[in-house]
Amino acid sequence: MEKRLPSLAEVLFVLIGFGAIMVTFIVVFGISIHLALLTTWFLIIGLGLKIGYSYKQMQDGLLSGVNDGLEAIIVLTSVGALIGTWIAGGIVPSIIYYGLSVINPSIFLLAAFIICTVTSIATGTSFGSAGTAGIAMMAIGASFGFPLPLVAGAVISGCYVGDKMSPLSDTTVMTASLSKVDLIDHIKSMFTVALPAWILSAVLFLVVGLFYKGSGDLSAALNTMGSLEEYFNISWYMLIPAAVVILLLIFKMPSIPVILFGAFLGTIWAFLFQGATFLEAFNIMYAGNTIESGVPFIDNLLNRGGIVFMLDVIALIIFALGVGGLMERIGVLRAVGNYLGKWANNPGKATVTTLLAGLLGNAFGGAYVSLITATKITGDNYDKLHMDRRVLSRNSEAGGTVTTAMVPWSDGGVFMAAALGVSTMSYLPFLWFNFLVLIISLIYGFTGKFIWRTQPGEQTQELEGETSSVSSISEIGNVTN
Repeated sequence: MEKRLPSLAEVLFVLIGFGAIMVTFIVVFGISIHLALLTTWFLIIGLGLKIGYSYKQMQDGLLSGVNDGLEAIIVLTSVGALIGTWIAGGIVPSIIYYGLSVINPSIFLLAAFIICTVTSIATGTSFGSAGTAGIAMMAIGASFGFPLPLVAGAVISGCYVGDKMSPLSDTTVMTASLSKVDLIDHIKSMFTVALPAWILSAVLFLVVGLFYKGSGDLSAALNTMGSLEEYFNISWYMLIPAAVVILLLIFKMPSIPVILFGAFLGTIWAFLFQGATFLEAFNIMYAGNTIESGVPFIDNLLNRGGIVFMLDVIALIIFALGVGGLMERIGVLRAVGNYLGKWANNPGKATVTTLLAGLLGNAFGGAYVSLITATKITGDNYDKLHMDRRVLSRNSEAGGTVTTAMVPWSDGGVFMAAALGVSTMSYLPFLWFNFLVLIISLIYGFTGKFIWRTQPGEQTQELEGETSSVSSISEIGNVTN
């Protein structure tokens, strides 16, 4: 058969069918998300056969989709090893201990948001930040009596600031490349959205933290500190591996070997300072940490890590990437782009289509797929509308990177739920930074604010001189370059 693009009815059939399968499997019958995604493969393959594709062609597309996410899978494996050894080596417990001793409950949510922001910007990884500083913040928040979904919202919000803004972040670099935009120009463009979103989020976390001030149980915090001292050697030099990893990432060393090196440092620390034999400490990289402290939420947060801890997440991501690869190969994504392009005839609608394309990519594959769908589906339309590609790159990060943790079966959603011990749907209402990025992006699109044009005389606003903060980001970019 001669291959063709799917029709609008066929595209809707796949999208509605995907949603129906997910709801039926997960909500109605309580069946694993893995099996729901696997079943979706056959739905898409059926459409592919109908419109002229052979199974071999679709299998190649499926494998190509999985290949696109292999880097994320390796990062997840490395972070799993890091989490296990950093708990066993006393790094995470020491962070928790010192955090409990210096952080005031009334400003805890704001502090958690800021700490995770700084960590993610310094390291460029939301997964690594959530798996280390994030776990520590969860334990501290539980000790102070805060609802864990609220704490997870502050942690994840902070982690995605760096994932979106750091020049060390793979998604930031990838988006600039896919959009054909200079990396520093891309970051400066995002700053126009990220800065107000960050300020508003900080205010929200501060106000809510003050509201919950009376519920902070300091006796629980003291009990937690006592339990940590009983089971771990707590000292300032426990923080050395964290400092080394952050410095290496700041100096733009490759993230995967740096994370694995950090995991090995955790092994050494567990052997030298926590009483484990070297073989026991080394095996924690694979098997994860185990502890029975007698404090339930401490056991829940610190009995984790290791490569085994990530295997379920990795399997889920492989199935999701396969869905994205199949959709790309049979032309569903291209057809969606064509239909959206006909509707998106102004900057506001173009912004909507990019955000939706990013969200669609997260639903059908995860963070890397979302950046591909956001840029590939809508990029040509920005050129037709004479919109600068800095706007495309900014909106692609908003629709792709920022929404990753919002989708329960995406790599970000699965990892955050597993690492922090809170389900995606529980923490979703508290992802205030993520939602504010989407809202502000839409406001800019429909008002024309920070929408730069490519034709002479159509430039609505110059990027240079917008804020002193943007200038400082530029200086940082010059240094990193």
